[in-house]
Amino acid sequence: MTDRELMELAIKARERAYVPYSHFKVGAALLDAKGQVFLGCNIENAAFSPTNCAERTAIFKAVSEGVREFTALAVAADTQEPVTPCGVCRQVMAEFFDPQMPIYLGNLQGEIVKTTLQELLPASFTARALGTGEGHD
Repeated sequence: MTDRELMELAIKARERAYVPYSHFKVGAALLDAKGQVFLGCNIENAAFSPTNCAERTAIFKAVSEGVREFTALAVAADTQEPVTPCGVCRQVMAEFFDPQMPIYLGNLQGEIVKTTLQELLPASFTARALGTGEGHD
């Protein structure tokens, strides 16, 4: 799957967002090692802290289905510059993604920036810090 195809799926997922407070829709498309795509959108809550971002929705959907190997993530929003994941999403990504996995950041104007988790969160807190040796480092 190309980066553009994955981004189109993220844009499509964005339309499912539940955002009655911010009206800021975000979509994500997470590609696993077997070619399956998990879509996610942001889901708000009046209390705000229980709100879940699109990236985490896609990751949690995949993990809840037993998937642990991923090859790419695309995130899209209606922003001037390609949208970037929040800090909480970056930390969740550090739990499940290889630091060098491609992450595509996009907007509705068709811009796509390729990055990696290593670039987004260079000093992530991982299982290594806990001494368990599990997860990605």
